[in-house]
Amino acid sequence: QAQRFGTEIKTETVDSIEKIDDGFSLKTSKETYQFKTVILSTGASAKWLGIESEQRLNGFGVSACAVCDGFFFKGKDVAIVGAGDTACEEALYLSKICNKVSMLIRKDSMRASKVMQDRVLKTSNIEVLWNTETIEILGEHKVESMRVLNNKSNQESTIPVQAFFVAIGHQPNSDLFKEVLDLDDHGYILTTPGTSKTNMPGIFACGDVQDKNYRQAVTAAGSGCMAALDAERYLSELYG
Repeated sequence: QAQRFGTEIKTETVDSIEKIDDGFSLKTSKETYQFKTVILSTGASAKWLGIESEQRLNGFGVSACAVCDGFFFKGKDVAIVGAGDTACEEALYLSKICNKVSMLIRKDSMRASKVMQDRVLKTSNIEVLWNTETIEILGEHKVESMRVLNNKSNQESTIPVQAFFVAIGHQPNSDLFKEVLDLDDHGYILTTPGTSKTNMPGIFACGDVQDKNYRQAVTAAGSGCMAALDAERYLSELYG
C-alpha cells in the first residue's frame, strides 16, 4: 500500500542520525541521506530468559505477548513468567480463556502493585509458583511441558503446559537516538502528549518505541498515522 502511493523503500541499517542546518543526516550501512523530517518507528524488543529452547520454540507455543497469542491456547494449561504489573495483567487475561495458568516468580514476592497481586492471588485457576526459575521448555515441534527449579528447596520438577509466555519487560529500540532525543528512564522516546512530536522539531516517534502501555499492532499503526500527519503539518508550516 505504501509503495502504491509512491513510497521508496530501502532495506538498510541506520548507523547514526544528526541534526544539520536544513534537516537531518542519516548515515546507513550503504550511504548518507539528508531529510527535512524523520519519523522513528523502531519498536521495542521483548526481553527473553536466554535459554535455547525458548528461541527454538518461539512461535510454536512460546510467546512474549499473551494478548496477541493467548487465544490460540483456549482451554489449555499455560505458563507465564514475570512479576510485574504487565505479567499480572497477562496472567489475568489468560485465566479467562485458559484452563490453568502457572505463574513463575523467581523470588518470594512480586514487583506488581498490591491491587494487581490481590487480583492474581484471588483468581482460582492461576497458580503462583514462588521462588521458581525455568530451566528448559520441553517439546520437539511445540511446547509440551517445562522443567523448573525451586531455588529454595533446590528441587526440579516437570509441569505439562501447552504454551509458555514471557512477560519480563520490553526494551525500546532507541539507543541510536539517545544523544539526540529525550528518553524516559526506561529508554522510551518522550513525545508531547497527544502527538508524535519529540523534543527535536522535525523528528517524530510512533509505535512501541514511544509507547510502553499498549504495545499492540493496531495502536502502533494509529500512532504511525498521527506521526505522518504531524510530519506533513510540520513541512507545510516550514515550507508552505
